[in-house]
Amino acid sequence: MTPLHIGIAACSAEGAALCYRTICTEAPALLGGHGHPEVTMHTPSLDDYMNRIYRGDWPAVGELMLASAEKLARMGAAFVICPDNTIHQALPFVEPRSPIPWLHIADGVAAEAVDRGFRRIAITGTRWLTDSEVYPQKLSARGLEWVRPAVGEREEINRIIMDELVRGVFKPEGVAYFQKVIGRLKAEEDCDAVVLGCTEIPLILNDAN
Repeated sequence: MTPLHIGIAACSAEGAALCYRTICTEAPALLGGHGHPEVTMHTPSLDDYMNRIYRGDWPAVGELMLASAEKLARMGAAFVICPDNTIHQALPFVEPRSPIPWLHIADGVAAEAVDRGFRRIAITGTRWLTDSEVYPQKLSARGLEWVRPAVGEREEINRIIMDELVRGVFKPEGVAYFQKVIGRLKAEEDCDAVVLGCTEIPLILNDAN
């Protein structure tokens, strides 16, 4: 079977690059040889997104996402994935008008959590993501419990993401802080898994650490 042409609606460079690389490195296990799907990526300037996010204008964020979808559709993409968790808050403004379907990142996470037998999920990511209903809605729909970090923890995680990770800066102190927060959520909140709900977090954190 010929794999479908994947469109990536990108936001930040580091997360989008990891998404693209993951598709291309994991696909050969399914397709054989050096095979991977055709992939097209589009991204406006991160500043264009952040200016809208800082003022809380999610319909305007959706317009940027829709513009990417339209360009990807013209390039032949069959569907869109968005490796940015935060801007999924704007997806309801996009889907009714999109020329091609979108896969929701939290749907995939929730399905994986159920498949792996997890029951109580910690949510990490930018402060906009962790304050939102992007993950709670999808996790609850699958019968999963969820926990947000404390407000102060969300602020520091957001600082690490926005001041360091999206700029390609990876510090041991950042890793240690994530480990501390995740450890607390496990010990005090009885979480048995954590959503790395910002695509840059896996650049410094994985099951090994």
